[in-house]
Amino acid sequence: MSDLKVVITDYEYETTANEERIIKEAGGTLFPTQCKTEEDIIEVAHDAVGLIVQYKQITSRIMDALKNLRVISRYAVGVDTIDVAAATERGIYVANVPYYCQDEVSDHVIAMLMSFSRKIIVADRFVKSNNWDFKLTKPIHRSASTVVGFVGFGKIPKNLASKLRALGFDLIAYAPRTDQKTMAHYGVRKVEFEDIFNHSDFVSLHVPLNDKTRGLIGPSQLSKMKPSAYLINTARGPIVDEAALVNALQKGEIAGAALDVVEKEPINPDNPLLKMENVIINPHMAWYSEEAQTELQTRAAENVASVLKGGVPKYWFNQKAIQDNSK
Repeated sequence: MSDLKVVITDYEYETTANEERIIKEAGGTLFPTQCKTEEDIIEVAHDAVGLIVQYKQITSRIMDALKNLRVISRYAVGVDTIDVAAATERGIYVANVPYYCQDEVSDHVIAMLMSFSRKIIVADRFVKSNNWDFKLTKPIHRSASTVVGFVGFGKIPKNLASKLRALGFDLIAYAPRTDQKTMAHYGVRKVEFEDIFNHSDFVSLHVPLNDKTRGLIGPSQLSKMKPSAYLINTARGPIVDEAALVNALQKGEIAGAALDVVEKEPINPDNPLLKMENVIINPHMAWYSEEAQTELQTRAAENVASVLKGGVPKYWFNQKAIQDNSK
C-alpha cells in the first residue's frame, strides 16, 4: 500500500474513477468513503496525507488526529466546511475549485429571474386553471425598466452581468473592493449596500459564507426592498436570515424569492417556504452541468496530486496566510 494515502470523506457522484486515476498518477492511493461523523473520518483517514471533501465539516479535532495530513481539497468554490484558521495554524494546505461553474450559476440566476420577470410560472398556473387571460399576469415590465442588484461582484456576477446587459437590464452592484471602472466595463454601476435594496427589482447574492456574511440579509435589508422586488440566492443559505425572509414574504414586504440554497440542506419538509407559491426552491443545483461536475472532480483531485508530487495546490486558498506565518 502506498504511503501517500488520500481519502474522500464524502461525495454524491456516480464514480470517482477520474480522481483515482489522478491520485494514482501522482503516486498515491485513493480511498473513496462516505463518512457520517468525525469519528468515521478519523478512523479511515488517520494515516492520510490528503483529504477531498464535499459536505463534511473538517475540524481542528480531525486535523489533530490526522498526523500526516498535508492538504484538504474541497469539491466547491467555498471552504466554509473547513476550519481554515486551524489548518493554517498547522501548515495544512486548504484548496478549492474557484472557477468551475461560472456559466452554470449565471445561467441559473437568469432562469430564476426571468421566471419571475416574465411571470412564467404564474401564467402557467392560470392557464392550467382554465384562465386564458394575459391580463392576470399584470404588471410585467421590459428588461430596460428592471434593475438587478448584485451583492458581491466576483467571477460569477461578472459573467452574469455580461449576459444580463445583453438582455437590456439596468445593473447595479455593491462590492467594496471593486472599483467603479471595473464595474463600468461590465455595464454595472457601483452603489452602496443600502442602495441595492432601495432600488433593485431583483437582488442577487454572490458573496462567500463567512463570519461577516452570515445573516447579512436580515430584517433591515428585506424591509428596504420594494414590495414588488424579488430576492435570488445561489450563494449559500445562511447568508440570508431565513426566519426574516419567511416573515417578509408572509407580510408581503417583498414579492417573492428564488432560492437554490437554504439554511439547512436538505430542506426540512416543514419549512414554510415550501408552501409559498411566490417562492422557487431548487436543491442546490445552480452549479451543475455534466461538464462542470467533471471539472470539479478533476480539479479537486489535482489540488491534492500537486502536493503528493512535492508542489502546492493550483487553487491554494490559504496561501497568503501560510506564507505570512512562515516568515
